Amino acid sequence: MTINERTMPSTTAGEREMLESWLDFHRATLAAKCAGLDDEQLRTASAPPSIMSLMGLVRHMAEVERHWFSRVLAGQDAPPIYYDETDRDKDFKVTEKDTGEEAHATWQAEIDKARALAAGRSLDDSGTGVGWRAGEPFSLRWILTHMIEEYARHNGHADLIRERIDGATGA
Repeated sequence: MTINERTMPSTTAGEREMLESWLDFHRATLAAKCAGLDDEQLRTASAPPSIMSLMGLVRHMAEVERHWFSRVLAGQDAPPIYYDETDRDKDFKVTEKDTGEEAHATWQAEIDKARALAAGRSLDDSGTGVGWRAGEPFSLRWILTHMIEEYARHNGHADLIRERIDGATGA
């Protein structure tokens, strides 16, 4: 996918469609930032001392999708994919063994699960926070809004990383 192949969100949609289309837009933006790069490029860190890479961002967003939709909204026991309690930033720590294909497939699988878990629910439906926000209610509306914010922030990182790799820029 390229930046120009993303579907622009409607300017007049209802609340649910607006939230979901902006989230999909930002998901597509991250995919576009990674498009056409090999594994070595996807592992390229932004700038020392940061370890943030495009592959790390994709892995992180797989974890974020899993956390908010599977754990919080649906209340499922969904263990971390890449990190553990001894290293909560492990999703960003890519190695030579990690591949863009695996990271992308895992991320897409988590997006598919997230869509399925949100389907048919009211924006007012709530799940319960876990971890440091244990017991706190989170509505689907809040989760979708937070996910847009999370992707928007990390897409800014992705834009800078991609520009460093090959000079490609774009919204």
